[in-house]
This record gives sequence, C-alpha cells and structure tokens, in this order.
Amino acid sequence: MKLILIFSALFGASLCLESFVGHQVLRIKARNEEEVKKLQLLDSLEHLELDFWINPSTPALPVDVRIPANGVQAVKAFLESHGIEYSILIEDLQVVLDKEKQDMACSQQRDRSSNSFNYGTYNSLDAIYAELDHLASEFSNIVSKLKIGESYEKRPLYVLKFSTGGRNRPAIWIDAGIHSREWVTQASAVWIAKKIASDYGKDPSITSLLNKMDIFLLTVSNPDGYVFTHTTNRMWRKTRSKNQGSPCVGVDPNRNWDAGFGGPGASSNPCSDSYRGPRANSEVEVKSVVNFIKNHGNIRAFLTLHSYSQLLMYPYGYKCTKPADYAELDALGRAAANSIRSLYGTTFTVGSICTTIYQASGGSIDWSYDYGIKYSFAFELRDTGRYGFLLPVNQIIPTAEETWLGLKTIMEHVRDNSY
Repeated sequence: MKLILIFSALFGASLCLESFVGHQVLRIKARNEEEVKKLQLLDSLEHLELDFWINPSTPALPVDVRIPANGVQAVKAFLESHGIEYSILIEDLQVVLDKEKQDMACSQQRDRSSNSFNYGTYNSLDAIYAELDHLASEFSNIVSKLKIGESYEKRPLYVLKFSTGGRNRPAIWIDAGIHSREWVTQASAVWIAKKIASDYGKDPSITSLLNKMDIFLLTVSNPDGYVFTHTTNRMWRKTRSKNQGSPCVGVDPNRNWDAGFGGPGASSNPCSDSYRGPRANSEVEVKSVVNFIKNHGNIRAFLTLHSYSQLLMYPYGYKCTKPADYAELDALGRAAANSIRSLYGTTFTVGSICTTIYQASGGSIDWSYDYGIKYSFAFELRDTGRYGFLLPVNQIIPTAEETWLGLKTIMEHVRDNSY
C-alpha cells in the first residue's frame, strides 16, 4: 500500500498536479436565513480561498465547502462561534485524490493489456476523443462525428450525431462536462454514446426514436478545463480563457448564456468560480453550441449533465417564476426520476432550478427554453455529497446506466409529443 501511495504521489508530481493535502470538505447545515447570510459572508472572504461545492442559499439545503489546510481551523472557529452545525465529509482531500489516481492507474494498466476503451474509469480527453472515432467507425450506419467549433485553447468540440438519415429532422441535444471537474458526467456521456449506438436495432424504444429523430451528443463541453483537471488542478470548474485586467483565468460557462445574464447567482469577479464573463456568449465553448442549435433550427429537447446532488431540474434559474410548460415539465421530470430510481434505488429531487437549489443566471437550459426548446432539463448526477465531485470509479457505470433510463424517458416523451 505504501508503495502505491508513493507511486501515486510521484505520478501526481510528474504531472505538476496541485496538492490538496490537509484540505477538508465540510457539510454545513444552516437552520435559518440568518445563518445562511453568515455563510454567504464567509463566501465573500476571498483570502480564505473557499471552494463552495454547494453554495449557501436556503436553510433547506446543506452547504458543502472545500477549505484549504491553512483555513480549516479559522472556518471551524467561525462556525462554532455562531453555533452553526457542521460535519466533516472529507477529512483530507488529497487522500481521496490519491485513491482516484491509483484506481485510474490500475485500469490504465489493464486497458493496455486488453487494448480496449474502459467505460468504468475516468479517461483523458485524448482517450475519449479516440473512442468517439471508434464509435463513428464501428457504427457508421448511424453515428457520425461533427466538429462544431474549437475551445479557447484550440481543442476541437466534437459532437456525435446519431441519425438514420433524412434532412433536418427534429433532434435532441445532450451535453456533459460544462463544469470540468464533474468527471462522472463526461464518463457517463461516453457510455451513453455507446449505448445509443449499440441499442439501435435491438431496443425497440431507441430504434423507433432514431427512426423519427436525430440525437446530438457533446461528451466534453469544456475540453480545456477537462484537460486542466487531469494535468494541473483536479478541482477546476471554469473555462481557461484569459480575463482582461485580471490574473485570474476562466469563466463559469454555465453563467455565460444569454438568459438573465449578469443577474443573481453569478459573479462579476473574474477570480470567482461562478464568474459570468465579460458578456453573454463570451466563451467560445458556449457560443459554438448556441450557433449550432440556432443553425440547426429543429432541436426539440436540450438535456445537460452535471454533478453532483441527484437533482433533475427544469427552468427557470435566473428568475423564480414558473415556466409556461410547468405542469408538463414537472410531470415529465418526475417520470424520469422514477425511471432512474427503478434500477438502483437512487432518488432524484425534481423541480425548477430556482426552487430546487438557488437563483442562478446565465444557465444553459434557461437559454434553450427561452429560445423555444420546450423540453429543457438539467441533471445533477450522483452522489449527494459523500464523495461529491470525486465519485469512485466503481460508481461510473451504475451512474451512467440509471441516467440513461432518465434520459430515455424524456426522449420517448419528446418523440411522442411534437410541438
């Protein structure tokens, strides 16, 4: 065991990975609005360099926060002095990261000997892109690969198109990994790509869906951020664009869409993890998707995968009013959540973004819904905080399997309810 840890430490060092030794993740439970306000004050103290995994918003929701080693005692003292309840979710983040690296190294060893793509591990961008090529060649009758643009650092944005032919048919959009550290989303998306391709002609539901509609799947929405999480900082969330007049890098791409842009729940500070950017669509990763959807003109559903918290949400986030299609979206969300639960018993909470988590402006499904795409949903995959963004590799395939059942329920409804 000692040797493995030494190896993983060396492996980390060789990649210049940022260390998180002594960083703790706390779960804080505010009992009232006053305590929520105190936690929001804590969030504003930049010198503490806190990384809120779940933001303080309402007493109904827990707050998860990563605290650098040198701030742990100060934050605990603050909480205790105000009588705010907390527990330790992760005692030492680096220990969990080392385990993740060790699991990935073991699976890489096995993959080399079998020469096949391992869907049950966290793969590099290059490995994911190679698998997209493989799927497009193995299932060339229904799968093709499109480049819809390039990231800030000039990495291609690849979409898989699943189609049985025809021109400009109604289509479903699915994306994953807009926040780069949410690794289970990119991993699930690649598994889902293989599932769609291999189930056509075998699963009557998918066969009838693809005989009527196309599916577009963007497996890695933020490739620069994703590479950065593998090479430098596992906890990176944003894009990697440079911000004029600031040493801080990146924009939160899910605060950058033209939907209530610049409103509540997005920051104007380039150093914040929820920095909205200088203007709507400033991020080429966002603009490329917007352009693709506008140019296509017949997208009927917009489905985006995030983690974590086990939520299935519909608009709105930038405002707290119900969408016009509230009753249908809510019923469909609940049906999808039931499908998810049917496999492993994983429970998802369903509701609008604003009522389920917090007000957040500039989000993708608000833009898609306002653009006229009625079936706009955001999934927050496993778990509910035990591991957070560091979901163990043995949960990747179960997560993908249950997510697929939820997606399928929504896609069947879209297929049968044209508008």
